[in-house]
Amino acid sequence: MTSEQNESRPPSDQLTAGGTRLLTPAKSTYVRTPESYLQRTRLRYLLRGTGSCLFSMVIHVLILLILGIIVIPIATQAPIETIVSEVIPEELEKDDLKMELDPDREPVEDMDVTQSSSAPAVGLPTGSSGGASSATANIELDPNVVVESDTGEISIDNLAFSLPPSQTLITRLPQGTFGDPRQIVDNYQQAMSRITQEIMWMLDESDVLVIWCFDQSKSMEDDRQEIRERVERVYQELGLTDKGSGDHLLTAVTSFGAGFLNHLAKPTSNRDRIRQAIDSIPNDPSGKEMLCQAVGTAIRLHRNFARGGRYQLALIVVTDESGDPDSNNRYLELALSEAKAVNCRTYVLGREAVFGYPYAHMRWQHPQTNRVHWLQIDRGPETAFVEQLQTNGFRRRYDSFSSGFGPFEQTRMTRETGGVFFMLPSVETRLVRGNVDKRRYQLEALRPYLPDMRSRLEQLQERDKVPLKSLIWKVIYDLNPYNRDVAKIIEIRMSYSLNPAEFLKQARTEQIKAKIYLEYLHRAEKAMEEAADLRQQETSPRWQANYDLIYAQTIAYQARIYEYGAYLETFIRKPKVVPFQKGPNTKLSHWDISTRKQLVAASVSQPYIDKATTMFQQVIKNNPGTPWAERARSELARGFGIDLVPDYVSTLRRPPRVSGRPIQPIPKL
Repeated sequence: MTSEQNESRPPSDQLTAGGTRLLTPAKSTYVRTPESYLQRTRLRYLLRGTGSCLFSMVIHVLILLILGIIVIPIATQAPIETIVSEVIPEELEKDDLKMELDPDREPVEDMDVTQSSSAPAVGLPTGSSGGASSATANIELDPNVVVESDTGEISIDNLAFSLPPSQTLITRLPQGTFGDPRQIVDNYQQAMSRITQEIMWMLDESDVLVIWCFDQSKSMEDDRQEIRERVERVYQELGLTDKGSGDHLLTAVTSFGAGFLNHLAKPTSNRDRIRQAIDSIPNDPSGKEMLCQAVGTAIRLHRNFARGGRYQLALIVVTDESGDPDSNNRYLELALSEAKAVNCRTYVLGREAVFGYPYAHMRWQHPQTNRVHWLQIDRGPETAFVEQLQTNGFRRRYDSFSSGFGPFEQTRMTRETGGVFFMLPSVETRLVRGNVDKRRYQLEALRPYLPDMRSRLEQLQERDKVPLKSLIWKVIYDLNPYNRDVAKIIEIRMSYSLNPAEFLKQARTEQIKAKIYLEYLHRAEKAMEEAADLRQQETSPRWQANYDLIYAQTIAYQARIYEYGAYLETFIRKPKVVPFQKGPNTKLSHWDISTRKQLVAASVSQPYIDKATTMFQQVIKNNPGTPWAERARSELARGFGIDLVPDYVSTLRRPPRVSGRPIQPIPKL
């Protein structure tokens, strides 16, 4: 029996002699209570936990002591020593300059500036400083004096014997480099000379396939013949070299209008076949030019020649228009993808785009009726989206202000493919400017106003991020006369009937429209006024000029429209009296609206006129030699008053119609 069992046994009973049981506690027995048991258990666990803690603490103290004893030396960087060295220059021995004078020469007593013929006038004093500077500033050369040198004739033989060949001095730009979106030329000869050089550079690397793409418009008929003769000369020059002969240089001839034609079954180097192909280009009467679609098709038909690096491709477009707008919007980027896929450089012989406007108008007189027609042609704009008002205040624009840049689609294609856009002088340019030097000077001044050549999608995505551009575009499209709903209000009648009753009906209708139109213009003016801070933050000269010109126009047009309504009221009350005939064989036909300086409602319109005039003058001052300045100058020259002028027509009979010959239709350019 264990001790623990003994401790739990109850106390023993002791018997007396009489047999009586006595309960006496055992001396050696310990009676254990629950409280004592719990105390001993707690003590035992406390001693056990304290021992573990002490042991762990001793171990950690020993580790810390060991780590404290171990010392790792840290390498310190030695200071950089600065060595100052002073170099004492050696004095060079100076040789005395000895000059042998001519004993026959007489010394000059008085020094005159005009006698120093060989000394350059660089402002160095030759005597007293004040006299020398004043004399030098007033130098005048005698044109009658001819100085002859008594030295012998200098002859240099074989001057260029050590020079590298010309093709190593001037080389074409590498693939992937942006092209020139505007190369100003005066005629086809200058453009063809540059193209010839471009082809020669390409021939230095590999064989070349040149794809000609001609516009089928009737207006290009004479231009095609001139190009035909120029092409012959170009190929004669290229044929003088071995690389330009044979199949090293192949040519394809295509053309476009409403459709697309390939005039050679396969590219050729035969000059006669090339001439015949150009002569076979028809005149397309549709008036449509699917330019971008034709470019993509021409490259796609000949892309097999570029496989394996056999031929480099160069596409040359010859046109005087910008092309069908809808087709261009759809196929521009597709054509660029085709060109970039085969590294085809694109060159365009084109015309200057109309400033901020898609169309230009050419005068054409009917050969049978002698009636004058203004034919609309696609000639712009120079930007991805129009950046100018499409109205002149009364109706859609008919002006042809030159923009200084080519149509957007053509300049973008040439820039992205590493080609060149050759900007030829247009009819409008020759009429306005008159000489080549002035035209070239003004166009060179436009380089800070270069349009954005990014894709339409990129520019459209940016529009919402730039509040000023977004506002200007909104004003333009809110006043767009090509929107039928908007045109019902902002297209003002420009001719009136001679019949008084009909005149009154027409005038009242236009006065109601004028009131609504004034509200349109007033809202546009306020929107532009609130964007003045955005204008100050804009850094682009082009968009600064866009804002300034359009803001001034919204104010000027309010003055003209108010004068328009007021003048009609004045005319109704007191009609103008004019003769029914003006000279022989004429008769009064109708009344035409015209502008003048005289006002009929100056008390209302004059403040608007003063404000607009100041703003137009500021546009001219800030943008000299630019289309913005020309447009502002034109607005001022128009005048702000309104007048009704009589229009007379001829009473002569039209030329007799040839029997069996139909009336010639009005052409579409």
